[in-house]
Amino acid sequence: MKALLDTSVLIADSSPDDIEAAISVVSITELHFGLLVEANDDERARRADRLAVVEATFDPLPVTVEVARAWGRLAAAVAQRGGQPRRRQLDLAIAATAQVEKVPLLTHNVADFQIITDLVDVRQP
Repeated sequence: MKALLDTSVLIADSSPDDIEAAISVVSITELHFGLLVEANDDERARRADRLAVVEATFDPLPVTVEVARAWGRLAAAVAQRGGQPRRRQLDLAIAATAQVEKVPLLTHNVADFQIITDLVDVRQP
Protein backbone atom coordinates (compact mmCIF):
# COMPACT_ATOMS: atom_id res chain seq x y z
CA MET A 1 0.00 0.00 0.00
CA LYS A 2 1.16 3.53 -0.70
CA ALA A 3 0.52 6.07 2.06
CA LEU A 4 1.50 9.47 3.37
CA LEU A 5 2.80 9.45 6.93
CA ASP A 6 1.64 12.14 9.33
CA THR A 7 4.25 13.61 11.67
CA SER A 8 2.69 11.64 14.54
CA VAL A 9 3.77 8.44 12.78
CA LEU A 10 7.29 9.76 12.19
CA ILE A 11 7.80 10.43 15.91
CA ALA A 12 6.24 7.16 17.10
CA ASP A 13 8.33 4.39 18.62
CA SER A 14 7.45 1.95 15.84
CA SER A 15 7.04 2.23 12.09
CA PRO A 16 4.22 0.81 9.97
CA ASP A 17 5.13 -2.32 8.03
CA ASP A 18 4.56 -3.26 4.40
CA ILE A 19 3.88 0.20 2.99
CA GLU A 20 5.46 2.43 0.42
CA ALA A 21 5.56 5.59 2.47
CA ALA A 22 6.01 9.24 1.65
CA ILE A 23 5.98 12.38 3.77
CA SER A 24 5.08 16.02 3.24
CA VAL A 25 7.70 18.73 3.54
CA VAL A 26 5.35 20.13 6.21
CA SER A 27 6.35 17.25 8.49
CA ILE A 28 9.95 18.42 8.23
CA THR A 29 8.73 21.83 9.44
CA GLU A 30 7.00 20.24 12.42
CA LEU A 31 10.02 18.10 13.29
CA HIS A 32 12.39 21.09 13.11
CA PHE A 33 10.07 23.15 15.29
CA GLY A 34 9.81 20.37 17.87
CA LEU A 35 13.59 20.09 17.98
CA LEU A 36 14.19 23.81 18.28
CA VAL A 37 11.73 24.42 21.13
CA GLU A 38 12.79 21.42 23.23
CA ALA A 39 14.49 22.58 26.45
CA ASN A 40 15.76 19.18 27.66
CA ASP A 41 19.20 18.40 26.20
CA ASP A 42 18.66 14.62 26.07
CA GLU A 43 15.28 14.95 24.39
CA ARG A 44 16.63 17.55 21.96
CA ALA A 45 19.42 15.13 20.99
CA ARG A 46 16.89 12.34 20.49
CA ARG A 47 14.79 14.61 18.29
CA ALA A 48 17.83 15.68 16.29
CA ASP A 49 18.68 12.02 15.67
CA ARG A 50 15.10 11.28 14.58
CA LEU A 51 15.07 14.29 12.24
CA ALA A 52 18.37 13.19 10.67
CA VAL A 53 16.95 9.71 10.00
CA VAL A 54 13.74 11.13 8.50
CA GLU A 55 15.67 13.54 6.26
CA ALA A 56 17.99 10.75 5.11
CA THR A 57 15.10 8.34 4.46
CA PHE A 58 12.54 10.48 2.63
CA ASP A 59 12.42 12.91 -0.25
CA PRO A 60 9.50 14.96 1.07
CA LEU A 61 6.63 15.91 -1.20
CA PRO A 62 6.45 19.69 -1.70
CA VAL A 63 3.55 22.06 -1.15
CA THR A 64 2.70 22.68 -4.78
CA VAL A 65 0.03 24.98 -6.16
CA GLU A 66 -2.25 21.94 -6.44
CA VAL A 67 -1.62 21.08 -2.77
CA ALA A 68 -2.21 24.73 -1.81
CA ARG A 69 -5.60 24.67 -3.58
CA ALA A 70 -6.59 21.43 -1.85
CA TRP A 71 -5.38 22.88 1.47
CA GLY A 72 -7.61 25.92 0.97
CA ARG A 73 -10.60 23.71 0.13
CA LEU A 74 -10.02 21.57 3.23
CA ALA A 75 -9.65 24.63 5.47
CA ALA A 76 -12.87 26.05 4.03
CA ALA A 77 -14.66 22.75 4.64
CA VAL A 78 -13.48 22.72 8.26
CA ALA A 79 -14.70 26.31 8.75
CA GLN A 80 -18.06 25.58 7.06
CA ARG A 81 -18.53 22.59 9.35
CA GLY A 82 -17.92 24.64 12.47
CA GLY A 83 -14.28 23.71 13.03
CA GLN A 84 -11.22 25.86 13.65
CA PRO A 85 -9.01 25.58 10.54
CA ARG A 86 -6.38 28.04 11.79
CA ARG A 87 -5.54 25.75 14.73
CA ARG A 88 -4.84 22.81 12.40
CA GLN A 89 -3.21 24.49 9.40
CA LEU A 90 -0.17 22.20 9.26
CA ASP A 91 -2.35 19.10 9.65
CA LEU A 92 -4.54 20.38 6.82
CA ALA A 93 -1.48 20.91 4.60
CA ILE A 94 -0.42 17.31 5.19
CA ALA A 95 -3.98 16.09 4.56
CA ALA A 96 -4.11 18.13 1.34
CA THR A 97 -0.88 16.46 0.20
CA ALA A 98 -2.42 13.03 0.78
CA GLN A 99 -5.56 14.09 -1.07
CA VAL A 100 -3.59 15.35 -4.09
CA GLU A 101 -1.41 12.23 -4.13
CA LYS A 102 -4.58 10.08 -3.84
CA VAL A 103 -3.15 8.03 -0.97
CA PRO A 104 -4.31 7.40 2.59
CA LEU A 105 -2.96 9.57 5.37
CA LEU A 106 -1.64 7.42 8.20
CA THR A 107 -1.82 9.14 11.58
CA HIS A 108 -1.96 8.33 15.27
CA ASN A 109 -4.28 11.33 15.61
CA VAL A 110 -7.29 10.28 13.54
CA ALA A 111 -9.57 12.42 15.73
CA ASP A 112 -7.72 15.54 14.52
CA PHE A 113 -9.09 14.84 11.03
CA GLN A 114 -12.58 13.60 11.98
CA ILE A 115 -14.29 16.65 10.48
CA ILE A 116 -12.87 15.88 7.00
CA THR A 117 -12.70 12.09 6.85
CA ASP A 118 -15.25 12.17 4.03
CA LEU A 119 -12.75 14.26 2.02
CA VAL A 120 -9.45 12.61 2.96
CA ASP A 121 -8.76 8.92 3.54
CA VAL A 122 -7.40 9.03 7.12
CA ARG A 123 -6.31 5.81 8.81
CA GLN A 124 -4.45 4.47 11.81
CA PRO A 125 -1.06 2.99 10.81
